[in-house]
Amino acid sequence: MRKSYALFLLLAVVPAAVVQAAVPPVRPAQLGLCAACHGEDGHARIPGAPNLAGQPYAYLLQALQAYRDGGRKVPVMRAATGPLTPKDVQALAQWYAAQSPCKPAQADSP
Repeated sequence: MRKSYALFLLLAVVPAAVVQAAVPPVRPAQLGLCAACHGEDGHARIPGAPNLAGQPYAYLLQALQAYRDGGRKVPVMRAATGPLTPKDVQALAQWYAAQSPCKPAQADSP
C-alpha cells in the first residue's frame, strides 16, 4: 500500500515540475536597467559587459545577491542591484538563465 501511494505521489509531482520548468519566465519589471548593458535577451550591448543569456540560474542568483549585498565590489552593479528585493533578484536570474546563450561569434562582438 505504501509503495502504491509513493508511486502515485511521484507520478503526480513529476509532470507538474516538468510543466513548470517548461513555462517561460515572465519579463521582470526591473529588466530595463539590466538590459541597457546586458541586453534584454542577455546578449551584451556594450563592450566589457558580460553576456548573461543561458548562464546557470544558481550562478546568476548568487552573483546578483553578491553585487546587491556588497560581496562583489563593482560600484555600478552595486548601484543597479541595491534597490532590488530578493524576488526581483530571483526573477532576473530566472529570466537570463532561460534566454538562449550567445553563439561564439556573438560572444566575441557584443
